[in-house]
Amino acid sequence: MFWKAHYIFCEEGRVIKPDKAQTQSGLDLTCTGTGLGKKHSRRSKMAMLVLGVVCLLLAHVSASPPKKNALVIIADDAGFETQVYNNSVCKTPNIDQLAQSSVVIRHAYTSVSSCSPSRSAILTGLPQHQNGMYGLEHTVHHFRSFDAVQTLPVILKPAGIKTAIIGKKHVAPAEVYKFDYEETEFNNPMLQCARNITRMKEFVQTFLSTNTTKPFLLYIGFKDPHRAGPTDIPKYGQFAERFGNGQPGMGDITDWKPAQYEPSDVIVPPYLPDTLATRTDIAAQYTSISRMDAGVGMLLKELQAFGHLNDTLIIYTADNGIPFPNAKTNLYEPGMGEPMMVSNPYVKQRWGQYSEAITSTTDIVPTVLDWFGVSYPDYVLEGKKVTLTGKSMLPITSAEPTGWDHIFSSHNFHEVTMYYPMRVMRDRQYRLIHNMNYRAPYPIAQDLAACPTFIDILNNTAAGKPTKWYKTLDQYYYRPEWELYDVTNDPLEKVNLAYDAAHKSTLEAMQTAVCDWRHATNDPWRCFPEGVIHGPKCIDLQNEPPKNKYAKEYNGN
Repeated sequence: MFWKAHYIFCEEGRVIKPDKAQTQSGLDLTCTGTGLGKKHSRRSKMAMLVLGVVCLLLAHVSASPPKKNALVIIADDAGFETQVYNNSVCKTPNIDQLAQSSVVIRHAYTSVSSCSPSRSAILTGLPQHQNGMYGLEHTVHHFRSFDAVQTLPVILKPAGIKTAIIGKKHVAPAEVYKFDYEETEFNNPMLQCARNITRMKEFVQTFLSTNTTKPFLLYIGFKDPHRAGPTDIPKYGQFAERFGNGQPGMGDITDWKPAQYEPSDVIVPPYLPDTLATRTDIAAQYTSISRMDAGVGMLLKELQAFGHLNDTLIIYTADNGIPFPNAKTNLYEPGMGEPMMVSNPYVKQRWGQYSEAITSTTDIVPTVLDWFGVSYPDYVLEGKKVTLTGKSMLPITSAEPTGWDHIFSSHNFHEVTMYYPMRVMRDRQYRLIHNMNYRAPYPIAQDLAACPTFIDILNNTAAGKPTKWYKTLDQYYYRPEWELYDVTNDPLEKVNLAYDAAHKSTLEAMQTAVCDWRHATNDPWRCFPEGVIHGPKCIDLQNEPPKNKYAKEYNGN
């Protein structure tokens, strides 16, 4: 039995239908205070004063704060191709080593499955629709965060913490994302500053040798295993996997010994077609991952050499899903799911353990601020007080937490032509996706459209041949407004339950939760697509599609 999932407006405090629009707001202020006073004799007071001074001196000597530094490692378009996440073929000895001194998060998710927006979320702690970085930063795309946004390096600077970014930056404006030391694509060739790990090592050494008494935040943006640009593919391969391999004309990255793989040996994820084109694509991806893994090893060695391996918090994750169909730019499980490891050098009891907490890349800012004991600033953005919706992951490093059972994600653009806003909630059993531009075909990024795996799908579809993919192109392009999946029992997200009456209560509860989050993060799209924002309310545009035209869509077909 199917029921019609009516479109909704997301007004303050509730999910509503347009004919019942109303607003509700609430304010919870809590104030606490204590007072203490006792009378003492003059002798008692003097004794207590002396004792207090002694205790303060002892406390100063015995409880001086430990040194604290932080290293944030962002892999580019990386997934779960490592033994840490049960891939037995792709060899990543250095990531494996890091895992042994980390808590490994099984259920980590990106805030948005697109490069620049994701990096903006990582560095601001705010989803892209709140910080303004709606799409890619470079060339014609030209997206920027709001000028008033507070970012991690800027927040840390007044606390006397030196900051550096080495590798891929891909966010703007420069003054908002300002680090003390920067060696990125803005002042270097991307191949050299983000794939050449020997050159990156030199940058790391320079930074760690400067102002050595200051605590530091070092942010590393690897370009691997992102696909190569169209002008680099003919020379270096699909994933620039030949760059620096020591062969004639390829250059030589001395800190990397390339790992080579046969297409027949790789592991094809179940959401991709198992074809020779896909396997050849993945084999090249694995080689690119080996260079990034060597870069992780380089970082660990440099921390050791400079005496900081035992005082540095290390967070390893990626910006979005792997650059294959159904993953990158999508907010299905393969597009949202990310590797994540948190290494706390002062809390070792959970090293090498796995956590079932559901985390987000927006948790990185509160984690680093918690680590340094720096408060998040009090400020207003676009007329609304900013409050972080992420939380510190440091408690996870000492004990398995309760709660941590859902996250939200948000997507608007990738390339400037790829307008497909989505809002998503993922809990322990379900994923809810709101496709707001569902009347248009889902757009494809240029690197994905040109990749051998997708070209093979296109060619086989055009020729009327089997694609060996579990979706048709029509199913991939044309999506209903609401998608609800039981990811526990349907991991490939094949059966949309959004229009199944048996799941109406689940749908409505998740819609309400998403609505609340969108208000907390001041989402400009909260009335879209059937309305526009007018103060605290939505104006109904009466533009719902004719039912007969979209009958199949509303039935979830």
